[in-house]
Amino acid sequence: MLVTREAQEENESRTLASYATLSRDSRGRRFPQEPASHRTEFQRDRDRIIHSAAFRRLEYKTQVFLSFEGEYYRTRLTHTIEATQIAQSIARALGANPDLTEAISLAHDLGHSPFGHAGEAALDEAMAAHGGFDHNRQSLRIVDDLELRYPGHSGLNLSWEVREGIAKHVPGPILSPEFADGACPSLEAQVANIADDIAYSCHDLDDGLRSRLLSGAQIEKAGVALWQEAIEAISARYGALDAETQRHAATRYLVDRLIADVIDNTELTLRREGLGSPTAVRQRPSDIVAFSTELQPKIDALRAFLFHNLYQHTEVVRMSEKAKRLLTTLFLEFRRQPRQLPESVLAAAKKTESLERAICDYLASLTDRYAVLESRRLFDFDVVVLP
Repeated sequence: MLVTREAQEENESRTLASYATLSRDSRGRRFPQEPASHRTEFQRDRDRIIHSAAFRRLEYKTQVFLSFEGEYYRTRLTHTIEATQIAQSIARALGANPDLTEAISLAHDLGHSPFGHAGEAALDEAMAAHGGFDHNRQSLRIVDDLELRYPGHSGLNLSWEVREGIAKHVPGPILSPEFADGACPSLEAQVANIADDIAYSCHDLDDGLRSRLLSGAQIEKAGVALWQEAIEAISARYGALDAETQRHAATRYLVDRLIADVIDNTELTLRREGLGSPTAVRQRPSDIVAFSTELQPKIDALRAFLFHNLYQHTEVVRMSEKAKRLLTTLFLEFRRQPRQLPESVLAAAKKTESLERAICDYLASLTDRYAVLESRRLFDFDVVVLP
């Protein structure tokens, strides 16, 4: 049986909740295009994101540990995939549009620089006099301008709804007046945002334990309530476990616990407030997709523990500072002598707002490995690069 786009759109209208964003109601694209025959607008967006160069580069960009520090630590790509899976689980349970949720989740970190938040901080400081750098703004810049894959226009030409989800990925200044028609984004964008929080909170903890920068005893001593709850639950179910199996079981418990809380709390709020349309969701003064008041303090405590004990761990800070120095040095050297830049970047500099922005775009696009290679090419005499 052939399933057309129209049939899928009709299925959305019959099966999704009244507050879900329907693909046939999309506000469209910056550059009008004929709809696809067998894909909805949001499915088309998902495919464009997956096939983009920026998405592929996420494989070798840092989450917490540099991508070349070990094969089993999460990278920006595996984090994105995990966050997307969590987001779709929540979206389906709430009756939201899973295709829109998926597209936003897949795109939410496209603008991340190499070396994670350390790289972002370095570029923001280097660009302080030229508009700064923010990975959310860069993600929107990538899908709107920097990806060059289609004749007739720059960018991926995504739907308004996916672009709004990228622009409103975290609370902050509205990136464009185009997205200023409500305090909140769509329910689907809110789901993508909280799924990102769940993914990095649980999986950074898992990687911290795997790396042995953290230990179960340390977490218990700090009194992290969610961890204690997880250990008690899996001990009651499975009995004594070896450390590795316990870590896997505890991570699964935490992810399931947080997902269930978000679903139950959001569904309760939706029923209580009677929000029956996407417009009603956007006009609410604060996000409706949220943890319960009982769980939120426990999430905050887990994040505080991770900040002080993992993100501020000596080994992580040393590597982060090294990464900052590397990117800062590259930026200053390219600005001093732009002819060292690839020809494509020099050409882009003539079209963008400044040479500094073109350099920033280039450095932000690099993987961890390629940024290190660029540094060696510029400063190590033993590296010979032939045409």
